Amino acid sequence: MEKKREGVIEGMSRIVSDPYYFLHFMAFFSYLPIRSSAAPYTSHRLFDREIQAFLAFLMFSAIKMVREETWEAFVADSLLYAKIFLIAVSLIMDYRVAIWFSVIFSVIYLLAQQPAFSKLGTAKKLTPMQLEDLLSDGSTTKYWLIEFFACSSSKCVRSSRCFPELSITYSNNLLSFGTVDLGLFPNTAAKFGISLAGGMSQLPTYILFEKGVEVSRFPDFYVDAAPSLPITKKLLCQHFELDRLLLDYINGS
Repeated sequence: MEKKREGVIEGMSRIVSDPYYFLHFMAFFSYLPIRSSAAPYTSHRLFDREIQAFLAFLMFSAIKMVREETWEAFVADSLLYAKIFLIAVSLIMDYRVAIWFSVIFSVIYLLAQQPAFSKLGTAKKLTPMQLEDLLSDGSTTKYWLIEFFACSSSKCVRSSRCFPELSITYSNNLLSFGTVDLGLFPNTAAKFGISLAGGMSQLPTYILFEKGVEVSRFPDFYVDAAPSLPITKKLLCQHFELDRLLLDYINGS
């Protein structure tokens, strides 16, 4: 619960500092002056629909707040619901207002992207050459868990907090964490069997290396494979058996 509160505080500070959140805030705020000019004969019916939409939004947001593991995923879902309800209510006022908001949200989508979690934890930001050197260097840790991502991928943004937090918990002299931005180095994807087709549906991809050799990955190697479940810390921990690796380190294996 404490992490949820920290996420809310962090998110509020982003509203005034990041274009993505600021533009959405201004778009939603613009509803107020438009609403004040609504025709009198629609005001009562509109008010009832506004109350219904607001309560429905609170219900969906509350469900997502409990289910979502990261602030980024919660914000993405909440903004989607808010836009849907706002456009639906605008249709009651005037279909032209609904079209206007649809255009505004489309422009925001083209101009700004939701920012990913910016902290790395104990993970290292790597270039492809640095990764090759680390995997071929026998003096580094036995295991490397690497996240391949791109900031343009919504899935990567939604799960961007998971990997840094896992690295803080599980980094040790046996296991190290690193990230490679395929948005900056797209040619590296083919080398590691990662498909960037279909809107980068295979991103993020996580690969566990043991002494420079791949031993496990998520999602699967196959080109058409894509994670069917939202990426969470629990999912990655179970898939790569991070608790077992941590015990191996503690036991000196």
